[in-house]
Amino acid sequence: MSGFLGAVQFLTRIPVRTANAVPHERVVPWFAVVGALIGAAVGAVAAGLGELVPPSVAAVCAVVVGLLITGAFHEDGLADIADAFGGGMTVERRLEILKDSRHGTYGVAALASSIVVRVVAAASIASTAAVFAGFVAAHTLGRAAAVIALTTAPPASESGLGASVRRDLAPVPTALGLGAGVAIVLALTGWWAVPLVGASLVAMGLVVALAVRKIGGLAGDVLGAVEQVVECTVLVVVSGLALHHQLWWVG
Repeated sequence: MSGFLGAVQFLTRIPVRTANAVPHERVVPWFAVVGALIGAAVGAVAAGLGELVPPSVAAVCAVVVGLLITGAFHEDGLADIADAFGGGMTVERRLEILKDSRHGTYGVAALASSIVVRVVAAASIASTAAVFAGFVAAHTLGRAAAVIALTTAPPASESGLGASVRRDLAPVPTALGLGAGVAIVLALTGWWAVPLVGASLVAMGLVVALAVRKIGGLAGDVLGAVEQVVECTVLVVVSGLALHHQLWWVG
């Protein structure tokens, strides 16, 4: 249970305390499950407000709630990666930019684009059930993709936190955590889970391939970018699916 609480501490701004610091290798396997809970909170806001106000207003409020819950944690990583990959001409310069807490034009543009894509995609989903399921799927698969990237892609530096976490992660708990996340998505979306998982893997692969090309592998900010790109991708795919199909549990 400490791993779950540690994941809540790491991924959100919810004031959860543990008796001792929880090692990252026990926290990471819970990422997808905690992502599902974040998505459920965001989706509940979108679905609930969608009954009272226009869909665009509900979508904006839901995305803002998500930013408040997470402290824009992954958005910061996306912005850093955009600045580094867009503005750095060498590997050394890109890694230097990643360490800079300030955001430049590329970062601000990436951050704004992420928010706009999520808001517009969610606002275009007419069914409140589908928008709820879409947010749960997006947040779950976004964190799951980050875990998969962490365990499969090379780190940019062997001395970084990501490299040590990868070495210490236990395969069975990690696989169970990922399986739980996929099971949640499958339970909510039925056959939609197939294109959603497929799109998530493609989006993750593109970000990882770009990171390997630009800085030689993964850094913490790359994992944030993976989560954001996958989250946006899932919501876009859900908006398309909802346009032509109903969820299995909607009468």
